[in-house]
Amino acid sequence: MIPALRTFRGQRAPLPPRLPAGQIALAGLGAALAIGFVGALAETTGQPLLLGSLGASCVFLFGLPEAPFSQPRNVIAGHVLSSLVGLGFLRAFGPHPWALGLALGTAVALMFATRTVHAPAGSNPVIVFLAQPDWSFVFAPTLFGAVGVVLVAVGFHRLVRPGRYPLYWLGRDAAPSS
Repeated sequence: MIPALRTFRGQRAPLPPRLPAGQIALAGLGAALAIGFVGALAETTGQPLLLGSLGASCVFLFGLPEAPFSQPRNVIAGHVLSSLVGLGFLRAFGPHPWALGLALGTAVALMFATRTVHAPAGSNPVIVFLAQPDWSFVFAPTLFGAVGVVLVAVGFHRLVRPGRYPLYWLGRDAAPSS
């Protein structure tokens, strides 16, 4: 094999374990309910509340709810921060590929710096550059849509997994070790 192509074989680590069937079914049900709720709310109010990246958020909120990137702080702040950065770069520099690259890189860096990493929010600058919305995009669909899926996740998990979600809202720093 060509040495450079060996890189693509990976480390040959085993696949992660499959989630139990019940957990898979609940993840699918929760995601369907969250997006269905936000979509119905959008239809009822006439407000744009759906954002493609919210579908990816549902994968984490309902499939991996204990993960740090699934917590409300990360979902909501990650989405809002990334949309703000995308809009700021779009308005400052125009719809150029290099500006999009800088917007995405900045959004990723800021999510890490603020401890609000939420991978699906990384697509928001791309969505902003493709759609070229006005500043109201930060509120609808970004903020209101993210809050909507988080509220459904909180209610859903209270019913099916009491006391397990969320782990935190705003969070606090861990106590220093002695």
